[in-house]
Amino acid sequence: MLERLIVVIGGGPAGLMAGGQAALAGASVTVLEKMPQPARKLRLTGKGRCNLTNIAPLPEFIGHFGPSGVFLRQALARFFSEDLVAFFEALGVGLVTERGGRVFPESGRAIEVADALVRWARQAGVTLRPRSPVAALLVDGGRARGVRVGGVGHGNDEIPADAVILATGGASYPATGSTGDGYRLARTAGHTIVPARPALVPLVTAGDLARRLQGLSLRNVTARVIVDGRRRAEAFGEMLFTHFGLSGPIILTLSRTVGDALQDRRRVEISIDLKPALDSKQLDERLRRDIGEHGRQSYRVLLGGLLPRTLIPVCIDLTEIDPEKPGNQLVAPERMRLRDWLKDFRLPVTGHRSWEEAVVTAGGVDTREVDPRTMESRIVAGLHFAGEVLDIDGDTGGYNLQAAFSTGWLAGRAAAGALPRREDRT
Repeated sequence: MLERLIVVIGGGPAGLMAGGQAALAGASVTVLEKMPQPARKLRLTGKGRCNLTNIAPLPEFIGHFGPSGVFLRQALARFFSEDLVAFFEALGVGLVTERGGRVFPESGRAIEVADALVRWARQAGVTLRPRSPVAALLVDGGRARGVRVGGVGHGNDEIPADAVILATGGASYPATGSTGDGYRLARTAGHTIVPARPALVPLVTAGDLARRLQGLSLRNVTARVIVDGRRRAEAFGEMLFTHFGLSGPIILTLSRTVGDALQDRRRVEISIDLKPALDSKQLDERLRRDIGEHGRQSYRVLLGGLLPRTLIPVCIDLTEIDPEKPGNQLVAPERMRLRDWLKDFRLPVTGHRSWEEAVVTAGGVDTREVDPRTMESRIVAGLHFAGEVLDIDGDTGGYNLQAAFSTGWLAGRAAAGALPRREDRT
């Protein structure tokens, strides 16, 4: 029986995993990477630390992808976080689990993960071809037949294949090679592309409030997305004020909802609950107690027991209370104004940062046109997809990289005709 010829477009985590798995299953595999070096984006991920995965249980894990999570169930059930941890530990990459179930290399160096993955793919028998941009998919009779490689030095070489795996990534971090090429290739094959937009991206706010608070990090707060006056989503954890607006884990998580609302030209605000452990009644009791115990202190000094130092001037401005007024002279409407501000500090959102700062891409190949059991196109036989080129995007915390590895694993095994019986882990 002749070896199956498989071409993988894209040398990122999804493409390398797909290529290696296909090669281990006996296929002859070529991975085409347009950049000079594979796994370039992986070397930068997680601020250079590489948050590989998350140990959340499968149902919770899937929930971090919103509506697109259902599509990932098959891939995650076959190759999940414990499998990925075992995979890298077998390659000699020590791993540690940190707060929130996030898994990182023990060394804290993403480059160690990238080098181990590239080395494994080569040892599995994959041929890696850098500087090999794909100009076109070769499709004949409703089946993928190979690719045409363009660019300097290639002369539009045609590479035949029994299956093609499209793993080009999204459009975030374009300097690493993720420039949306896969969308063009998939579209020419007849696929629908959900419009791409930055996800897990910092937000731009109106006015000078964020700039005044630049560098302030808040922990254990709740941020809510308010669209046209109605609450849409919320997240609890850590956030950061910047010179342009807001960033940090919970802001990145909420940015998908914000981006969709802005795209629909809705009015968007971020509401920050600075005291989420207390409801309004409990917080009012806390304020009464503080005023009763320290009533001779000025409003400004009383705020020192409630807020970080840099936030105090902003609070004074927005609550419009005399900073030198003794606490025991605060009237009920003033105390209520402070309470309400502590529970609902709002900043209008005007936009988000560029693709260069987006962690992942929302949008991509419409998953309704892809078989979740094999990652194979429902339109073109022998064409498979893996990773961020698909319309899947999850929260920050290791979820997106796991999805890339899982869909890559599934696409590679399926393209090589070597899928084992699925183990249901739900």
